[in-house]
Amino acid sequence: MSQRNPQTVPDAGMTPGERRATAAVALVFGLRMAGLFMILPVFALYAGHLEGVTPTLVGVAIGAYGLTQALLQIPFGLLSDRLGRKRVITAGLVVFAAGSVVAATADGIWGVILGRALQGAGAVAAALMALLADLTRDEQRTKAMAGVGMSIGLSFALAMVAGPPLAAWIGVPGIFWLTGVLALLGIAVIHGVVPDPARSSRHRDTEPVPGELVRVLAQPELLRLDLGIFALHAVLTATFVALPPLLRSEAGLAPAAHGWLYLGAMAAGVAGMVPLVILAERRGRMRAVFLGAIVLLALAELLLWAGHGRLVPAALALAVFFWGFNVLEATLPSLVSRTVRPDGKGTAMGVYSSSQFLGAFVGGALGGWVSGRFGLPAVFLAALGLLVLWLAAALGMRPPPARRSVLVPVGRLEADEAALLATRLAALPGVVEAVVVAEEELAYLKVDPARFDPASVREFSVAAA
Repeated sequence: MSQRNPQTVPDAGMTPGERRATAAVALVFGLRMAGLFMILPVFALYAGHLEGVTPTLVGVAIGAYGLTQALLQIPFGLLSDRLGRKRVITAGLVVFAAGSVVAATADGIWGVILGRALQGAGAVAAALMALLADLTRDEQRTKAMAGVGMSIGLSFALAMVAGPPLAAWIGVPGIFWLTGVLALLGIAVIHGVVPDPARSSRHRDTEPVPGELVRVLAQPELLRLDLGIFALHAVLTATFVALPPLLRSEAGLAPAAHGWLYLGAMAAGVAGMVPLVILAERRGRMRAVFLGAIVLLALAELLLWAGHGRLVPAALALAVFFWGFNVLEATLPSLVSRTVRPDGKGTAMGVYSSSQFLGAFVGGALGGWVSGRFGLPAVFLAALGLLVLWLAAALGMRPPPARRSVLVPVGRLEADEAALLATRLAALPGVVEAVVVAEEELAYLKVDPARFDPASVREFSVAAA
């Protein structure tokens, strides 16, 4: 049986091995995501000299990684159960590096599109999460996943800020070469720093399970959240198809200086995000904050359209944009975790992530098409229209009450014993749902933190014996 300790055992903190594994996996995530996002603020400025370029194809090139990532990340995660985590991760990073080389050496827009699609085809996110789950105890898993989430957010911010000066220094092909090097560095980290797990097993809290897909896709509230992350990243990608060229042509802002504008806007967005997330999570105002954040995005797109790329309106709009964007990036995963069954979280998050990357592809293609047909400012109106549709769909949301997941190792059980144990666990005060998966020797609980006493499940845990 794999070594698992539940959240019911007193938390002594992460072991050195868990901290090392978390830091290393977070670093690999960050390197890969930085490579994908550094192109976002600069490619539309560079693409004009490529052979065969059209506005639509510029948008497709920016978002192409999203299509292959959306299609392949769940299969890659499942494949890692069969072939081994590190083998699949290594193969994915090699594909990512190959895509970077293809894009770096391309003379035409179709070569860049192929390279970006190959970058997305190295879809190792689910396999990385599974590897980290193999290397951490259950009561430390939330901390480990939070560390990865922070690395992704930080890599996005750094990529947006660093992309413009890097493009001025080494050119966009140089950025593609750099992303290839970062992918190879990720391989070195995986094999040189991350320990080999003693045993790999499926973790329903972090990995998709094929048998859960139908159930997850049949939940209207989860589909509403998937629509939300799709729209959020479609709007993000479409906005950056149009904004950089307008900043250069209308505001007269040198491309190398764009990063400073993004840095200020992101800092303002983070400062505004914190109180709203606290209000949503701790004061029970999730619905109001969530809808308000969508309105903030809509206001930002309206300001960008009205300002037509002028510097002061654009700076204000970007600050408002990243205010709403950061709030939604923080609250959407929390809503997914609260809504899904305790044993379906990994599957729900897999569908959610696929929706996110599909949104990036559609947003890029839509932004490119609209800019070519109606002009760059019209992209902001198209994004505004998408946000209005999202807001209309979100008005019917019913925010789930505050819940958290608890994992309890229960040892080897027969099917009838597992069913009986699930009934006993569900009857405990504060336990909202209980699912016992006999083949995983694990109970998945969803609990009300205000009423749940961790000591109440200690007698059921083999790790507490």
